[in-house]
Amino acid sequence: MNSSEIKQSRALVRCPPPSQIFQGRQDILQKMKEYFSNDTGERHLYVLHGLGGSGKTQIALKFLDMTNKPNPWFTKQFFINASSLQTLDTAFKNIAISLEIGTTFEEASLWLGSQMEEWILFFDNADDPNIDLFHFFPKCTHGNIIITSRNPQLAAHAPRSHSKVGDMDETSAIDLLLLRAVQEPTTETTERASEIVKELSCLPLAVIQAGAYISKFKCLHLYLSIYKQNHAKLLSLHPAQSHDNYEWTVYTTWQISFDKLSKAAARFLQLCSLLHHDHIPKAIFEQATTWTTSNNGEEAQTLQEAQRFLDNFLSISGTWDIQRFLDIVSEIEAYSLIERHAVDTLSIHPLVQSWCKNTLDNEPVARECMSDIMGMSIRLASDAYLFRIGLISHVDTLIQDLGTIKPVFQKEYAWIYFDSGRFREAALLEEIVLEKRKQLLGADHPDTLWAMANLVATYRELGRYPEAEPLGSLVLEKQKQLLGADHPDTLRAMANLAATYRELGRYPEAEPLESLVLEKRKQLLGADHPDTLRAMANLAATYGALGRYPEAEPLESLVLEKQKQLLGADHPETLRAMANLAVTYQELGRYPEAEPLESLVLEKRKQLLGADHPETLRAMANLAATYRELGRYPEAEPLESLVLEKRKQLLGADHPDTLRAMANLAATYGALGRYPEAEPLESLVLEKQKQLLGADHPETLRAMANLAVTYQELGRYPEAEPLQSLVLEKQKQLLGADHPDTLRAMANLAATYRELGRYPEAEPLESLVLEKRKQLLGADHPDTLRAMANLAATYRALGRYSEAEPLQSLVLEKQKQLLGADHPETLRAMANLAATHQELGIKIPNTWRTQKKKKIFRWVWSWVLRIQTPAKQM
Repeated sequence: MNSSEIKQSRALVRCPPPSQIFQGRQDILQKMKEYFSNDTGERHLYVLHGLGGSGKTQIALKFLDMTNKPNPWFTKQFFINASSLQTLDTAFKNIAISLEIGTTFEEASLWLGSQMEEWILFFDNADDPNIDLFHFFPKCTHGNIIITSRNPQLAAHAPRSHSKVGDMDETSAIDLLLLRAVQEPTTETTERASEIVKELSCLPLAVIQAGAYISKFKCLHLYLSIYKQNHAKLLSLHPAQSHDNYEWTVYTTWQISFDKLSKAAARFLQLCSLLHHDHIPKAIFEQATTWTTSNNGEEAQTLQEAQRFLDNFLSISGTWDIQRFLDIVSEIEAYSLIERHAVDTLSIHPLVQSWCKNTLDNEPVARECMSDIMGMSIRLASDAYLFRIGLISHVDTLIQDLGTIKPVFQKEYAWIYFDSGRFREAALLEEIVLEKRKQLLGADHPDTLWAMANLVATYRELGRYPEAEPLGSLVLEKQKQLLGADHPDTLRAMANLAATYRELGRYPEAEPLESLVLEKRKQLLGADHPDTLRAMANLAATYGALGRYPEAEPLESLVLEKQKQLLGADHPETLRAMANLAVTYQELGRYPEAEPLESLVLEKRKQLLGADHPETLRAMANLAATYRELGRYPEAEPLESLVLEKRKQLLGADHPDTLRAMANLAATYGALGRYPEAEPLESLVLEKQKQLLGADHPETLRAMANLAVTYQELGRYPEAEPLQSLVLEKQKQLLGADHPDTLRAMANLAATYRELGRYPEAEPLESLVLEKRKQLLGADHPDTLRAMANLAATYRALGRYSEAEPLQSLVLEKQKQLLGADHPETLRAMANLAATHQELGIKIPNTWRTQKKKKIFRWVWSWVLRIQTPAKQM
């Protein structure tokens, strides 16, 4: 060996310095420092694994640089290119030559094993899954080793000392971008940089390439728009000026790995890239293979591409083979192009997903193949509600046009859209399915009627009740003729028609149908069958709509108890039962019992269904309504604002649920004394309800009553009075004289008479309201206490203080017990009793005077109860 060979070998095995613009990664560096500083004299081995371009090499070099100053931790550092057997062998030969101990791998390995010192080997780019790196470790129990690899399986060499290197944190990524772009960090440049690194998922190599491009063209403000139009080109550009020895761009580093995949693995990755990048269930492919073994005929001829691909996961006998699936996934995972999670789901880095789509020769064919696989999977999971909901993000990414869904799977995709609360898309598909079945099977075929029933349910969710009702009636009539009155499908049609009647405010027509459905299902299916429990819940909802809350409550309690036993505490049906019971508690004035149930329902629905699902929004609206009844208006208002905003986006401005949200927000504005904000909302709700539901619908009358209340609060009594008279007259006709809504209308009209000085007209109405509420709701119900307070107010106005005082004393005592001393209603009661005591010459307690100054006179003297719309769920 001559001196030049030795000098050259030393240069080749010397670890290069880290990039001058290295940023962040302090968590991993600290973990490495703690690991290598413990138990000196023993073998230390640390693995850094992750996606190509994530910065593994730079983290390792930064660690070696940090530990080399001021006092070196390691006596000798050796850099080893571990990308192939040849580069590994060459690196060890260079180690031997540089140490002047020989020229072979064996000589270098023996020397390292014999030297009891703190040398360190840095195996970089150990990405080939076919290389067993263990054979290149010196045979000893001392020394130090760092490995960087795309292959997470190398973590097996260091089960307790490895780090998955992912994306940078946003702050570090912004710093890196601005450094590489040669931009001063100002408020403006930092905001621009933040938008860019988010788009790049904070992947270090992508951030560096973006910074280089910005530096070259001075285009920080334009980069994002340029990138969105030309992302493939920009992520394939190699910077003219480098800060490290990394040879590849973002896209080329992944292309090199992709080219090493088998045909089946490459196609699997491409198909997965057409889905959402996160939470890709293994079950999509597993269930789709089951479809291929259980169907044949004309449909199968159109699905050959999907079937050929699914053959990769089948055993010789034609059944799902988990090992073949895992082999393909592991092959891709070895290059960190996909990540497998313990819960049988996969994920792809968003940039890898974007890049992978560029590898497709024919994207429309690939999308067709994947949408067919999805359709096969859904059909075999027809009873898996949560599974279907979990697919909506993948469907949104995959399906770019509903017209591309093959007829054979339109029904399946409609299920996903319906269960996910995406009723518009569901209706479009269901209308197509119904029309095709009419043409192919005839109007009376059971499958046609089933399609019609599905469309009825979707129309109802869209608030298109006038369209749902005749279809629902037709389905019921046909099912009776074809299947008989007691067939499950006939009973389902009857239940759906009753639900439509309820939405149309035709409660007296809904109630007998629901009673019959419940009775028949008990006989045919048993008391604990899910369909029987649904029937019980529906009947309870109608009892609630009819104001018969004491009859609704035991049914709902039983449904909840049974659902917990049969389905578990977190099942959507159980949560629906819990929500319905909470609404009834609300109506019964049992707010402290309603609030924890509603909080739990909201929390669980967010976890299971997502923050924007219609059922989640219903839970939020119900909790806000209870907050309002509990006097916690500042907590109710932001929830109701959010519900309104989301419903406008998801359902449209005219949907009944959107209008309910608007009415509830207006009610809270009123409770907060913000009547000028409440009035335009309530006017709009009333106008829309008249157009959509008609002038006599209960929801329309509630809207009219609420607007009249606001007119009252604004002192516009002449405008309030005719509205309230009309509401009372209509409520009597539609709901009966004893319905809670009728009694509210009577109380509100009496309050306006009082404000107009028409006390002799107010007094008999208020006496009647109080008497009826005692009978229907009990003496302690909040509405009963409001009626008592209102009658006392009229007695005071008539100068009958001695009759007012005992009523007000009782109201105050009960409000304290039920709502607490600081509830707004309690404080109003205290203020009114104090005023009556003054009139009677009774001394006000000093404790009252203190509270009076601080709280009581912040509240207006108003006893009118607005009508909110809690959302019972079927």
